[in-house]
Amino acid sequence: MTTSLRPPRPRPSAPRPSSRVRVAAGSRRARRSVPAAPPGRRSDLFLGIFALVVVLNLIGLLMVLSASAVDALYEHGSPWYQFTRQFIWLLVGAVVLVVTMRIDYRRWRPWTGWMLVVSLVLLAAVLVPGLGVEVNGASRWLGAGPIRIQPSELAKLTVLLFVADLLARRSHRMHESRLTILPVMVVFGLTAALIMAQPNLGTTVILGSIVFVMLFVAGARLKPLAILGAAGTALAGLAAVVEPYRYRRLMAFRDPWADPLNTGYQTIQSQVGIASGGLVGVGLGVGRAKWGFLPFPHTDFIFAIIGEEFGLVGSLVVVTLFLSLGVLGVRTALRAPDTFGMLVATGVTAWLLVQAFVNIGAVVGSLPITGVPLPFVSFGGSSLLVTMAAAGLLLNVARQAR
Repeated sequence: MTTSLRPPRPRPSAPRPSSRVRVAAGSRRARRSVPAAPPGRRSDLFLGIFALVVVLNLIGLLMVLSASAVDALYEHGSPWYQFTRQFIWLLVGAVVLVVTMRIDYRRWRPWTGWMLVVSLVLLAAVLVPGLGVEVNGASRWLGAGPIRIQPSELAKLTVLLFVADLLARRSHRMHESRLTILPVMVVFGLTAALIMAQPNLGTTVILGSIVFVMLFVAGARLKPLAILGAAGTALAGLAAVVEPYRYRRLMAFRDPWADPLNTGYQTIQSQVGIASGGLVGVGLGVGRAKWGFLPFPHTDFIFAIIGEEFGLVGSLVVVTLFLSLGVLGVRTALRAPDTFGMLVATGVTAWLLVQAFVNIGAVVGSLPITGVPLPFVSFGGSSLLVTMAAAGLLLNVARQAR
């Protein structure tokens, strides 16, 4: 047996990667080490919601000036009085929107219980003589002079966050009504009772709609939801019939011309103003309904001024803006990164759409007058601040959407 004396052949070494490959690999490692930006920060979804909120606020600011100038000049000596107040509230609301937009919406979860307790305490304080401020027979405000807050507006946001957190934590047990529907209805019932004591049926209806939609989207059983919906409708009808002033409003809704100088006066004047606008309106600032004919033209009935001064075209533009906001809100909910974000986006979207529907329906005479403002457009500090906070939450979910 012979042994070979030739040295072993050297094994070929692996080729060194080219400079382009080394650079690409280094770039991939660098990208892995740098945290990625939130995927929805510059998305069309986020930008669309932000643009709609800005446009609606600008329309509101312009229409508050037009609708309130006459009353402000007569009562305060300056046509800019209400406009200036609304502008200041809008600046504060912009800060609130930026804060809620930039803080991760999940950070609010540990505080939802405490926020709910604070809102309930404020709702109870409104009913204490000497603390609550009564306006037009209703005690709904706290504060003094021009600085007032309306706790019922804050309650909509706190209940929304509390319900979203509870349903998200128990999403795997939605078939157990005692763990999901029952505690939600207890919280809603307590809040609604305090709001109805003010009295404020309109806000109660909107709050009930928000809770119902969130339960439905979360996957609650349909039979208990149907029973609750029927019971809630019956209780709302009973509340409208039992209280004399609500009953008069209901009758005025059915036939405003039966009492044209009293209960039907506001509805008739609103419809006259809208009809006077025609297709394109009489022009900004030229409307006549605000000259002492239509009560509260810059608050609950600002849509009538929009219809008179900008006509059918302007009214449809405002309606389209709200519908577009609703579409983007639904898309945000569908693309939310978790259940809590999905329920927050659902609640905020339902809130804005239902409130706009109730307000516009009352102005055109299709629904009874409930006294709820048009979101972002009507005059009102508390409503604007809380609505801007809710919009900021929606934007925060959108900037993290999948």
